[in-house]
Amino acid sequence: MVSSCKRAIFEENWSAPGHFCQICSTPDYFKRVIVMSECYGNFFIVNGELTPSALFKNSDVYEGEAVYEVIRMINGLPLFFEDHISRLEQSVRHTGREMDLSPSTLARDLIRLKKEAGIREANLKIVLNYKRDNKLTALLYFIEPLYPTQQQYREGVRTVLYEAERRRPEIKLINHRLRSSIYHKLIAENAYEAILVNSSGEITEGSRSNLFFVKDETLHTAPDNMVLGGITRKHILELCGENNIEVVNKAVKREMVTHFDSLFMTGTSPMVLPVRYIDNIGYKVNNSLVNRVKTLYEERVKSNLTDFAKKWLKRSENG
Repeated sequence: MVSSCKRAIFEENWSAPGHFCQICSTPDYFKRVIVMSECYGNFFIVNGELTPSALFKNSDVYEGEAVYEVIRMINGLPLFFEDHISRLEQSVRHTGREMDLSPSTLARDLIRLKKEAGIREANLKIVLNYKRDNKLTALLYFIEPLYPTQQQYREGVRTVLYEAERRRPEIKLINHRLRSSIYHKLIAENAYEAILVNSSGEITEGSRSNLFFVKDETLHTAPDNMVLGGITRKHILELCGENNIEVVNKAVKREMVTHFDSLFMTGTSPMVLPVRYIDNIGYKVNNSLVNRVKTLYEERVKSNLTDFAKKWLKRSENG
């Protein structure tokens, strides 16, 4: 049964681990996390200046119209950097503006922040915030690295259906109106993720992830125009095309969720994570097609990190 919560329009992908636990979902941990600063580590960068984290202000993130990206850092390297910057530019254009920061500037700042902060495994958040005077505040900072445990990858995670939809799925805007309601729902249900159901009764995506249902040897996912274009999702779809894995681009009706064998979510933090339950509906976790997709994705991750090191670290060393 779908949650009886009031329908809402959803405008944010909950990518920032500082707002909820991505490892466990105990209320005590949630209470501890939400009082912490979103900025993780000793430094952040604001408008190109390296700044002590003690001076970080949440108002620079949440007051004004802000677009953002969250990039996973693995062994000191940003995963799918160019994809994230391309999507950031697209989000800025959808607000009627042009992005003044170049990819090379952002890469330079990222590398500098990583070096000074000494952080190699975390998520990096880039926020471009336009205040009322349309003045840009550009922030780069780490957020706490809370990823699924190995047990969750082996056994899958619990999710719940939640009636909500994005007003503008093509843009990644910061808007925290739904944070409180989803946060409390996840605590109450001891769930990892909320799966969004739109006004037509169609399952679109997770509140901070994209979804792939599995039936036999075919994947089913909502079409691009109904979801935030996740970077992980983009690469999964490319890999499916390259490896003759059939994909049906059609939203699954909520009354059809019992007809599928397996389900997995994708995203910056979970990467490729099996789902064990939607509410009380169970799915097979150890699925051969899901395992194949996960292996293909892990190979692409390694290749992309190597490409970034060759291209951007060399430029940084040469000034």
